[in-house]
Amino acid sequence: MSSTSGQPQFRYTQTPSKVLHLRNLPWECTDEELVELCKPFGKIVNTKCNVGANRNQAFVEFSDLNQAISMVSYYASSSEPAQVRGKTVYIQYSNRQEIVNNKSSGDVAGNVLLVTIEGVEAGDVSIDVIHLVFSAFGFVHKIATFEKAAGFQALIQFTDAETAASARNALDGRSIPRYLLPEHITSCHLRISYSAHTDLNIKFQSHRSRDYTNPYLPVNPSAIEGTLQPTLGPDGKKKEPESNVLLASIENLQYAVTVDVIHTVFSAFGTVQKIAMFEKNGGMQALVQYTDVTTAAVAKEALEGHCIYDGGYCKLHLSYSRHTDLNVKAHGDKSRDYTMPDTGLLSVPQAPGMPTAAPAWQAIPQQQPMGTWDPNMPGVRPGFPPAPGAYPGQAYMQPSSSMPMYATSGAPPATSADYLQASSQQMSPYSPIPPCARPSGGSPPIKGQPPMYY
Repeated sequence: MSSTSGQPQFRYTQTPSKVLHLRNLPWECTDEELVELCKPFGKIVNTKCNVGANRNQAFVEFSDLNQAISMVSYYASSSEPAQVRGKTVYIQYSNRQEIVNNKSSGDVAGNVLLVTIEGVEAGDVSIDVIHLVFSAFGFVHKIATFEKAAGFQALIQFTDAETAASARNALDGRSIPRYLLPEHITSCHLRISYSAHTDLNIKFQSHRSRDYTNPYLPVNPSAIEGTLQPTLGPDGKKKEPESNVLLASIENLQYAVTVDVIHTVFSAFGTVQKIAMFEKNGGMQALVQYTDVTTAAVAKEALEGHCIYDGGYCKLHLSYSRHTDLNVKAHGDKSRDYTMPDTGLLSVPQAPGMPTAAPAWQAIPQQQPMGTWDPNMPGVRPGFPPAPGAYPGQAYMQPSSSMPMYATSGAPPATSADYLQASSQQMSPYSPIPPCARPSGGSPPIKGQPPMYY
């Protein structure tokens, strides 16, 4: 049995029919070309061309079943496959016994066109270019673009079927003008058919969909010119679309990486608005949202390939996310929204060896009346008993007016807010460092704890 590119020409499991199904035909194959191919085997009584999503299929009906069997048998045993314009045509029996020339949905005139743009990828032809080309024939109400197996496609809604028909007749098989295309696109042909839709449902304005009849429709940030649109670098290759949200993949995860660790590392380059962490493909990833694209680009350039911990542990690989505004619903171990009120008072873990004081509400007897606060009296408020010592048997000593509240070194701050303030004064800003190297002058790690880069 003859085959081309590993694909058999025929199927033997189907019941023979006088209607044959032909695939892989050249574009706009005509009835005359089909008749020329099939007439050596018998009389052709009906044909149906340009069917299927790519319009490269057809049906041929013989007057007698034996004629169809003769054609299938001939090409099944021939070393030369059936060809039209040099393209190999695959032949099989149809599951129908006759051709009924009812118009398909793609042939019924309507006000919505289905446009397949050949030779391009999504993003090569912007929605503004599509609108410019088709609005020359009438008012374009809505446009929706998407990717299917047939390639990059668009649904274009006109006011009526007459306007859509004029656009189809003028543009079908034509190419978008060269000056409207990127430099790396050499040809771009339009294949147009009618859609079964009559009114497209556009939910928001974006770089993939537009509703020109509703100015109050919400606008996705991707609708802004230049946002999330692919650009070419100096080498001619497509650059990664920039975004204010970074996707961080953490490699060699030997130590725990929390939201606070991610915030400490990334906030060195600008204000971090939101963080969302999740597990994917057996690894840990995090989405980090900045206020703008520029800050995200600086952080990506500085942190790409660097390790959070010394020794090559928790290595960062960064890319831009398609997101522009993270939807952080929970304030927990895996997500944080720093734009919400009161998120500045975060729980900060104490350094190893620091004593943990009992919460104030646990040390206050319920029967004690609340006294009046005297600002001149340091230490303990009137009406409150002294707090218990940090260690059993250790008495609490009230500081005198001449004694500082804390020792000059080694004592924990009183509140988490003081802790944050003290930490910000002691910690030097994070600066880019070579991958997997400790900053010069850095203190040695505490025993039992992995060293962290700040």
